Amino acid sequence: MATKTAKKTSVKVRPLHDKVLVRRDEAEGKTESGIFLPESSKDKPKTGIIEAVGDGELNTETGERVALTVKPGDRVIFSSYAGTEVKLNDDELLIMSESEILAVIA
Repeated sequence: MATKTAKKTSVKVRPLHDKVLVRRDEAEGKTESGIFLPESSKDKPKTGIIEAVGDGELNTETGERVALTVKPGDRVIFSSYAGTEVKLNDDELLIMSESEILAVIA
């Protein structure tokens, strides 16, 4: 099942520390056999594209920032209940910790 991603957000948001801003992929509108799905039966995709990343978590021993391993533009997989949904203008995005990301899709 291929998924589509909407346009980039027009709002400037900078996540803090180890947080990332993710645009969830759009849910499929029909099945592989051609049956169209109503909005209520669509599963929310567990994939998306990273829009922005924070500056990293603070290492309390050295006082330095630990850089994140993901970067804007990465396609990622996350768990069903990961992150907090936010609506900025008409854009629906997720803010989550880097630890909630399960994998980066190459």
